[in-house]
Amino acid sequence: MNPKIQILALFTLFVLLNPLLSLAQNENSKPRRQVPPKTIPNPLRDDIKVEKYLSIGPKAVRLLQHSKTGVFYYTDFDGGVYRIDHHSDKPESKLIFSASDHGITRLQGAVFLNDQLFLCGNISVNNGKGTKGRMVRYDGISSAKPILNVVFNTVEYGTNATTFDHGWNALEISKDGKYIYANTGARTDHGEVQDNRGAYPNARDNALTAKIFRFPVDALNLELTDDLNELKLKGYIYAEGIRNAYDIALDPSGNLFAVVNSSDYDHNEDMFWVREGRHYGFPWVMSGIENPQQYPDWQPNPDTDPFIPRSAHAWAVKYFRNDPDFPKIPEGVKFSPGVQNLGPDANEYRGHSGKILDGDNTGVTTSTFTPHSSPLGLVFDTKHALASDFKGDGFVLRNSLGSRSSMMKAFTDQGRDLLHLKMFYDQGSDNYFVKTTKIIDSFNNPTDAILVKNTMYVIEYDAVEASIWKITLPKGPKKLKRN
Repeated sequence: MNPKIQILALFTLFVLLNPLLSLAQNENSKPRRQVPPKTIPNPLRDDIKVEKYLSIGPKAVRLLQHSKTGVFYYTDFDGGVYRIDHHSDKPESKLIFSASDHGITRLQGAVFLNDQLFLCGNISVNNGKGTKGRMVRYDGISSAKPILNVVFNTVEYGTNATTFDHGWNALEISKDGKYIYANTGARTDHGEVQDNRGAYPNARDNALTAKIFRFPVDALNLELTDDLNELKLKGYIYAEGIRNAYDIALDPSGNLFAVVNSSDYDHNEDMFWVREGRHYGFPWVMSGIENPQQYPDWQPNPDTDPFIPRSAHAWAVKYFRNDPDFPKIPEGVKFSPGVQNLGPDANEYRGHSGKILDGDNTGVTTSTFTPHSSPLGLVFDTKHALASDFKGDGFVLRNSLGSRSSMMKAFTDQGRDLLHLKMFYDQGSDNYFVKTTKIIDSFNNPTDAILVKNTMYVIEYDAVEASIWKITLPKGPKKLKRN
């Protein structure tokens, strides 16, 4: 859902899934059209201020802050780790590690725990036909000589020749500081065979994809096999059936939430309350809609199935197909639903009639955000530092812009914005509902965010030069000190 702006219709077909991988794979596509000028994020409330914080290099992915020193760092897709130093109050970035240091050539995950920096991603094997997941930990990151330790490597499994190979990416630390969560995205669009031109025959998703894992923060030198039962027995698999949670975050109570990039089918982008042992549906159900490819007699046709966009890459290359060997739903598995969006924003959806509808007009909740909008950069006000209407709430970026995305455009011309998430727990459904309101628009290509007291920093991705933006949100009253 992050096509490179106006690069050719072929690339626009690759609009959903892992936007960063899509960009990295296609940034040298030719011929090129002229790229529009960069935009300045536009706050939609008078009490929100936006400023340019720093210009940065290409392929920026994650932004993070050392909790003890307050120093900012960011990472890029190719394995670079940068520290942001201040000289005369002017921030400057400096490369401190590269892929040659830590061995992760496709770096998509980074998180701090005290003075430890965790990095996660993938490495290429078998002449680029296969991949391995990898996580490392730098102990003593603020010291002169941080110590590198390997947390895990996975066994080899097949990558593929499409943009649908999402890899290992989002990281989060548990509230008690004992565990690290790691998302591993699907290697398919919707569970189809992806054999990488025959290199890995009949390969679909496997035990190492489309899940959220959990490891002890002091784990060392683990080897993760492609054996679901073994991984479960060792307690590494935390939740299943999540296509690609490119960002995960804890709310103030320590609940884990994930925002998910969905497939080329016209279903909404899920947000999940992720709980241990739960299954969230992929590849059989996404955003509460069944994947029709699981039925042996299904014959895909956009003329009869309006959920198949004609502009979708998965349609163009026949990944939507009759598939009698599609795996059956595991016996006894019950799927957990996504967070239900009450609007007023980001709640467009395609109805069963085929028409594009808005939940504000129909009274229908959606699971969760507008199709093909690529939610990223999930953060919560865990310190309760914001003003009352934001206090303790969540925020999420949307990476796609409907007016420039062939698949999202059918639903809206909005996107590339910051959404405020006011969340409510409903005891009857044992699930969360959310009121979603757009508060800033006109980002260029946002990928990640951090919240420091009442200041949010948003990092953008670009093939040449991008930006980090400083956003000042209304803050709450000062707490009185008690004697």
